[in-house]
Amino acid sequence: MPARPARIAPFWLLTAGLAAAMASHTATAWELQGTKTLVAHTRDQQRLTLGTVEFTPRPDGRIAFAVHMDHAKFTDHFLSMKEFKCVEGGGEVSCHVPYPYPNPGTVTPTDLGWLEHHLLFLFKLPKEFGAKLWNGLYYRLERTDAGLVGRPQSIDLNLISAPPAQTDRPPYRPALRDDVAAGVRWIDRIAIE
Repeated sequence: MPARPARIAPFWLLTAGLAAAMASHTATAWELQGTKTLVAHTRDQQRLTLGTVEFTPRPDGRIAFAVHMDHAKFTDHFLSMKEFKCVEGGGEVSCHVPYPYPNPGTVTPTDLGWLEHHLLFLFKLPKEFGAKLWNGLYYRLERTDAGLVGRPQSIDLNLISAPPAQTDRPPYRPALRDDVAAGVRWIDRIAIE
């Protein structure tokens, strides 16, 4: 019996399937909306859940955010007469430094500066006494299909020891930050997923 020729699906059926696949991909695309998990990825391949970030779209087109660190995952360190919440590993102590001044607390899909300022850290060796504010870390966020990923940049936290002159703009502009090579710091990247 001769083989039957393969049937080709009608064009409309193919385009309908493609449209459905695209709609499902769009529906699952990562957005700056809702509660997301804040995760530290370390150079020794650990994944540490640090807390959450809640995104709330506003009528003006900006997106409000609130960072909620899970302090149960941190230990208290008293450095330079101040309490810091820190995580330790890889021969390094990394301490969260909450941004201390009033700010808009909003972002846009293309401007994540204020969120980055809420994810400041300092690092030190476990045997070192006190906080060396020039050992600051700024995680510059980039958007991916799976969320936001921040790579470390070095900063001097002494810059925010006094209120900035302009409170409506994030003070750590690119000229005040230097890239850190991959694997140099224990928290190699921060992700919001």
